[in-house]
Amino acid sequence: MLHNDFYTPDKQGPYETASVGRLELEEGGVIEDCWLAYATAGELNADRSNAILIPTWYSGTHSAWFENYIGEDHALDPSRYFIICVNQIGNGLSVSPANTDDPSIAMSKFPHVRIGDDVVAQERLLREKFGIEELFAVVGGSMGAQQTYEWIVRFPDKVRRAAPVAGTARNTPHDFLFTRTLNEAILSDPGYNGGEYTSHTDVADGLRRQSHLWAVMGLSTEWWKQEAWRGLGLDSVDAVIDDFLDPLFASMDPGTLLNNAWKWQRGDVSRHTGGDLAAALGRVTAKTFVMPISEDMFFPVRDCAEEQKLIPGSELRVIDDIAGHLGLFNLSPGYIPQIDANLRELFDAEV
Repeated sequence: MLHNDFYTPDKQGPYETASVGRLELEEGGVIEDCWLAYATAGELNADRSNAILIPTWYSGTHSAWFENYIGEDHALDPSRYFIICVNQIGNGLSVSPANTDDPSIAMSKFPHVRIGDDVVAQERLLREKFGIEELFAVVGGSMGAQQTYEWIVRFPDKVRRAAPVAGTARNTPHDFLFTRTLNEAILSDPGYNGGEYTSHTDVADGLRRQSHLWAVMGLSTEWWKQEAWRGLGLDSVDAVIDDFLDPLFASMDPGTLLNNAWKWQRGDVSRHTGGDLAAALGRVTAKTFVMPISEDMFFPVRDCAEEQKLIPGSELRVIDDIAGHLGLFNLSPGYIPQIDANLRELFDAEV
């Protein structure tokens, strides 16, 4: 097992873990003891009707949500709702390549996990640990949006409201190829050696190359042109790389990123309906606000809008933010107020 202090409560904030038992995977593998790391805020009410689930995104943990989105001054208000943020399988906190002692699934042998496997595990955790049979809402960004779509298609009777932010129900060929380049940045590093590395520092060059890809695609052309990085207290383009993105990605475990990327590439709710996306999204009964980010180059508004039209009773709510996809990290002063305004309206909606 590798030790990386990025995946600790000191770095990510407090969390708990719980086993959901043996998880048989869509790809045919199995995790004999599938345990999930989660963090909660607020109290579950007596009839268990105020629970909001937040799944995590690629490379991310629950910490980004607790730092930026959750609080009594936000729509995700723990004085009103029981908020549970569940770390996706393979993200470094839940069972992952780098934190399991089971030699049959450790490191490069960690099985392929799909978005659907995450959602099955989350549903089991909510039901068995908390007695939650129905969710007030599911809110997720990027890969968390993929999990949100999976929830409302796989379990339409268990979700009353949904807000997929900056993500799609079916991954696009562009995103599949981009994610391949993220993987190649790690796999081409001589330190990777087919997954038999001994620490994340063995693939430092690969992680750095991935950081630079995120600089190009994760942040929009307009963000760079307007020098919006100055609002982060940075004084140059190089500082964005050297002081923000490189240290962030250098802290991560490459096996975790590869695991998440494989899952991201294959996110597709239409597999429930033989490839018919309209039929899959037609199953949705949750009140749904589809919330793309205006300058997102991964999940552009047009892709999200095409899917939104297939969801009964849904609405398209575009978040205007020049930061692009990495705007999810709350890089612009106007981002969170827009998220809060839309979520408050969604949460107040009669369903």
